[in-house]
Amino acid sequence: MSKNHTDKLLQFVESSTSPFHTVYEVKKQLQEADFEELELGQDWGIRKGGSYFVEGYGSTLFAFKVGKNYNFRNPFHIAGAHTDSPCLCIKQKPEMSSENYARLNVEVYGGPILNTWLDRPLSASGRIALKSDNLFKPEIRLVDLKRPIFIIPNLAIHLNREVNKGLELNKQTDMLPIIGMVEDMLNREQYFLNYIAEELDVKIDDILDYQMYIYNTDVGDVIGMNEEFISSPRLDDLTSVQAIVTALIDGDNDSTINVGAFFDNEEIGSRTKQGAASILFTLVMEKLLLSMGHDKSHYISTLEESLLLSVDVAHAIHPNQAAKSDPTNRAILNKGFCIKEASSQFYATDSEIIGIIQQICDYKNIPYQKIANRSDGTSGGTIGSIISALFPAKTIDIGVPLLSMHSSRELMGVKDQESLVALLTAFYTLL
Repeated sequence: MSKNHTDKLLQFVESSTSPFHTVYEVKKQLQEADFEELELGQDWGIRKGGSYFVEGYGSTLFAFKVGKNYNFRNPFHIAGAHTDSPCLCIKQKPEMSSENYARLNVEVYGGPILNTWLDRPLSASGRIALKSDNLFKPEIRLVDLKRPIFIIPNLAIHLNREVNKGLELNKQTDMLPIIGMVEDMLNREQYFLNYIAEELDVKIDDILDYQMYIYNTDVGDVIGMNEEFISSPRLDDLTSVQAIVTALIDGDNDSTINVGAFFDNEEIGSRTKQGAASILFTLVMEKLLLSMGHDKSHYISTLEESLLLSVDVAHAIHPNQAAKSDPTNRAILNKGFCIKEASSQFYATDSEIIGIIQQICDYKNIPYQKIANRSDGTSGGTIGSIISALFPAKTIDIGVPLLSMHSSRELMGVKDQESLVALLTAFYTLL
């Protein structure tokens, strides 16, 4: 079982190199499981027993399975995750040649550990807007360069003898990747845009704009004496996305509406039209019930008993920095997924749903851990409190524990992914 979930996760991570590609890969899995695609701008004909998904703005997606015996007094069972990861983004007009090196102007997206991006094989993926006959509908294409064509070289220790005492990298000057050599003056302008045009087989003048993310091309590995760890890029938060998709497809409940919600822009605060702070999710949920012949009063009636799982990675205790973790509430790799608690509501906390999840785990013999932050420290936020402020269901924050979170390559336990999938499958099955 662990090998099955590990292989599925590593394949998913390798293909999901941008939020747009993550949504594309989720759609492929859902379509193979006979989920029907809906359009936000069209009327929906939702039937009991049906499985559906709707995409929002290319990088957000909502999927749902309607129980064949569902009525409006029954709850939603919702699990949500995010599709984006900390990285570098390519700016417009990115070409910056220097000393015959072709470089790119980039900006930091989210909160990556910058030095982990140095000396790595890097590529780029995202989406391109092209000219079209309809002024209000440019042609949108996904692009993934796949092969490593960028690198950000470190400065040799001989030129910075103090480097091992600590290094602060400037986001504008130190993080510019090299893309190649400029051989003559004719190639000094728009060399990146020309490269993209050749990849897409389009004219350079047809490219209107792009959203391109630089990513680490390293392939994920299973490591450890007993192959107990996964080392891979983008585990935050693709572990959660893949676990939810697997559980949503495999889980089955005749009485509930099971929902998988995948949001973009969590790493930059979620305050976008496709982020968890948008009303998009609540509008989709309301439209879902309206399409089944219910009214807004019925929609409101579902909230009290509905359950929301915010699924995002957690901090494992670091063996070399144990003092950074809480003295009594700490997570260890391969001991099960984590239930995250904070009285500040930095993690969404509802003791009733925590009790529900614990009882499900005990009933199904699923390992789990409870964690909290040090009282004098903080941790990364999640979508839990954000969504539950707009969709007031009982909410809990859970996720697999990681080491090296926000590094260009992160570390997790093989067994923790299995426990997360088991919990989510039971969540989508039991009532």
